[in-house]
Amino acid sequence: MRKHIKIPRILKINWIKGLSISVVYNNGESRIIDFRSVLLKIGVDENSPASILFNEDEFKKVELENNTLSWNNVEQYITLRHNEKVKVPFEIGADVLLKYSQPEKNDVALKIGRLIRESRMRSGLTQQELAIKSGTTRNYISRIENDRSDIEIATLRKIVETGLGKQLDVRIK
Repeated sequence: MRKHIKIPRILKINWIKGLSISVVYNNGESRIIDFRSVLLKIGVDENSPASILFNEDEFKKVELENNTLSWNNVEQYITLRHNEKVKVPFEIGADVLLKYSQPEKNDVALKIGRLIRESRMRSGLTQQELAIKSGTTRNYISRIENDRSDIEIATLRKIVETGLGKQLDVRIK
């Protein structure tokens, strides 16, 4: 039986600041990649064609291609079988980028965790009591309140409406 391999993919570039990029992965997580450290860790030095990426103007020419970050402005070539040289973009695999990235703190997620904790405490409930009422676990409630877990809308509704006895109102501004 074949094993299903999950390969991380980058779906979107959120922003670029200096040599850092915020991206969204296919698991829904936004992560920040500090390319100054990534380039140094993978051995890019002043003799490498990719060293131009230490220049912020050149770095900003990044594009999202095949679910990873790609720079066509790096003079990089591969040699084919018949000694034909072909220019290729500079890319670092999304899996390597995931390894060197940090989670981006999401203001919405931070607010949701804080709101659930405050509402739970105002209601006089422990995490265990809220978990039992909403059909989750105390550990999951703790992870949400401490911003260590994402939450699906259906689960949020269950915690808010069934567990806390409140009404969920979601808005997009």
